[in-house]
Amino acid sequence: MNKTLTLLAVVLATAATSFAGQSSKKVVVAPQDELFRAGEVQVDASVVGAAGKFNNRNNVGAIGGNLGLSYFLTKYIGIGVDNSLGGTVGGNGTSGVLDNLQGQIIGRLPIESLHLAPYAMVGGGATWANAGSQGNGNVGGGVEYRINRGLGLFGDYRWLYGTRNLSENLFRAGVRFIF
Repeated sequence: MNKTLTLLAVVLATAATSFAGQSSKKVVVAPQDELFRAGEVQVDASVVGAAGKFNNRNNVGAIGGNLGLSYFLTKYIGIGVDNSLGGTVGGNGTSGVLDNLQGQIIGRLPIESLHLAPYAMVGGGATWANAGSQGNGNVGGGVEYRINRGLGLFGDYRWLYGTRNLSENLFRAGVRFIF
């Protein structure tokens, strides 16, 4: 019995010293940089397509390019302007050039974990073509995928509406550079 108690005392003493001096380690995770931020300046380059009614002409279609510039006042609210330039084919077979300048207020809802930001926009502008010019309003939405803090891909749609039977659909898809 004496040997058993001595052995038990040695085992307990050894076990107690093996736990002494252990410290708890805290794991510190560095915060991930936000992909979508306030104060962003964005430059867009995209392909644009348009289809609809313009200046009382039905079935006007166009394809071309678009450049845009946006600034985000907050993470969620921005303002932007973009210009589309493309060749048109009218309902009666005539062709020409379509120039479309739009300004908009943008509301977005970033989902950082997915690198996505769906957005909605509303604004106005003007469209010029061989058949004349026309002011308009616009409303639409899209989605952006951020590859990193400085580069994104986007696609969006806008409906342009106005006088003289304007009802045009404008589609854009392109790359976004973020500063």
